[in-house]
Parts: sequence; C-alpha cells; structure tokens
Amino acid sequence: MASHGVPRGSGLKPTSEQARKKELRKIEEYKSLVEQVNNEVCEEHFTFEVLELTSKLLTLNPEFYTIWNYRRLILQHQLNQQLSPDNEAQSHCELILNDLNFLIPLLRKYPKCYWIWKYRLWLLEEASNRLPRADSHRFWQQELGLVGKMLSLDSRNFHGWGYRRVVISALESSQSNLNEAVLIFTEDEFKYATRMIESNLSNFSAWHIRSKLIPRLLNERQASNVEREAFLEKELELIQRALYTDPYDQSLWFYHQYLMCSFDPKYSSQVIVPNLTSDQRLEFLGKEIEKLLEMLDGAEDCKWIYQSLIQLSRIHNAQSHRWPAQENQIRAWFMELKKLDPLRSGRWNDIEQQLSFDA
Repeated sequence: MASHGVPRGSGLKPTSEQARKKELRKIEEYKSLVEQVNNEVCEEHFTFEVLELTSKLLTLNPEFYTIWNYRRLILQHQLNQQLSPDNEAQSHCELILNDLNFLIPLLRKYPKCYWIWKYRLWLLEEASNRLPRADSHRFWQQELGLVGKMLSLDSRNFHGWGYRRVVISALESSQSNLNEAVLIFTEDEFKYATRMIESNLSNFSAWHIRSKLIPRLLNERQASNVEREAFLEKELELIQRALYTDPYDQSLWFYHQYLMCSFDPKYSSQVIVPNLTSDQRLEFLGKEIEKLLEMLDGAEDCKWIYQSLIQLSRIHNAQSHRWPAQENQIRAWFMELKKLDPLRSGRWNDIEQQLSFDA
C-alpha cells in the first residue's frame, strides 16, 4: 500500500521472543507514562515538568488528542502567570516559540496528523491574542515559510494546503491591524498554485485552491468582460492539455467541472465570466463537447469523459430546450458509463429516465 507514491510497511512481521518482550516493556512504560500524566493533570499540577511529560508522550503517540488538550491547559496556566509588563511579552513569546519548535519534528514525521496542525494553529492564535501585533505578525510570516517547506515534501498534503490558507488570511488581517500597506497575496498564491500543478498535475488541493483564488484574482484586477473571457479561454486550454496528458486523473476532471459551471446559468454569479450571453454559453458548450469526443478516441474506457459529455449535454438542453447535435449518441454514452461505473449504475439509470429524447 502507498500514500501519494510513498510506500508503507507491509504490516506485522514475525518477531523473535526477545523482540516481543522488548515490545511488551515499551507498552508497559507507555501505559505508566499515560497514568502519570493523567494523575498530574487531575491534581492540577500544571508545571513545566508535567509539560515535559506530555512532550514525551506525544512524541510516542501524537494521535492522543486528550494529551494535546492537557498541554493546552498547562501552557495556558503558564501564560497566565502574573509577570511585570516589561517581562510578560518576552516570556509569552519564548513559551509559544518553544512549543512551536517542539512541533516541527512531529510535523515532519506525522504530516497527516490532525492534532498537530490544530495545536499549532491554537498556539498562533494565542500569539495573536497575547503578543504585541508586530511580534505575532512575525510568527505568522514564519509559518508561511514552514508550510511551504512541508508542501515541498508532499505537495498533495491537504492539511498543509488548508493551513496555508489560514496563514495567508491571518497575515492579511494582521497587516490591516498594523496600519501597514496591505500586501495582496492573491497573485502570489495563484502563481504558487500554478507551480505546484506544473510539478504534479494530480494535485486535488492545488486545483481546488486555484478555483477559489480565481474569482478574487479577477476582482482585484478589476478585469473587464473581455479580459475575463480571455482568462477563461486560457484556463480551458490549460485543463485541455492536462486532460490529454492523463484523461483518467480524477483531480483534473474536478477542475474541468468547475470551469464548465461557467456555462450553467445556475452558477452565473459565481463563475469566471458572469455576463456570458445564452448564445455564447451554447457556443462554448458545443466546442467543449467536440473536444471531449476527440479525447474519447483512444480513451474509450474513461468514464470521466462520458460523464462530462452527459453533463454538458444536459446543460445545453436546460438552456436551449434542445439537445446538442450529438443527441443520437447520448444513450450510447449512458450505456458505456454504466458499464464502466457499475457501482453508480442506479444513479445513471435515474438520470437517463428523467431525460426525453426525440430519437
């Protein structure tokens, strides 16, 4: 089994009696450590010594979310200690920085662990609430570099992508609070997503971020209708090249579906070109159907093509009350789709039965 191309272990392997005893000792030590931490927290011993015990325990098992909550209680207790105004900011800064540094090796070893990301975000929120704005802003700036390194190790880590969006949002907010000239991150983030897509087309997160950035990007550029149409044409060319590279990649079809929403009046207010006329939409739909039929040559076993052909034909019919020129092929598309996607054959049957054809 592999995750994003990284092989995992094959599971349990035969062990010697000596190795089994060693493992049992580790289990007993772990259980003893858990009991010790639970007892200390129950007694409200929120000391640095207990914090160190939680560090040891979380290094062994970062999925133990209760211990992360204990760690929050301990750190909050330490942050709430009465200090002189001169020392308070420095002390808080050191406490938060030390905890952030503790998390880095854990993130590298367990990059998909929810609790590490959540706890790190909590630390940064504490920094925003407790530190001078300039200091907390510096913490968030450093996080952008960290998450960039994490995504360079695994470009499809959705935890990292989601975290990056939070960091960007926090940086924009903190700049406003500092009364500084607000840097617009949208252009840079759009370029970043493009680079990540170019390095690995099969990147759901990068395509998703791209779709979220485009409306804001065009608004910030104050793009005219002509510029929006040109932008849409470029995006259609981009996804077309990508689909010809690998028509079986689901992530590409998700982005293709997003672009196709531009031709569906139901989503007109949310798309790249909101002011397309009905005739323009139908023209685009006709061209896209022709492109998909060309792609079908040599990829007859790709269910995504048939699914998209049906989707675009339904949009065409909903707008013009007539089917595209390929109406006589639609039933054949349904037949092939049900063969290639038998687990959803009931869904395709329902959709087909709702449609009416002249032929």
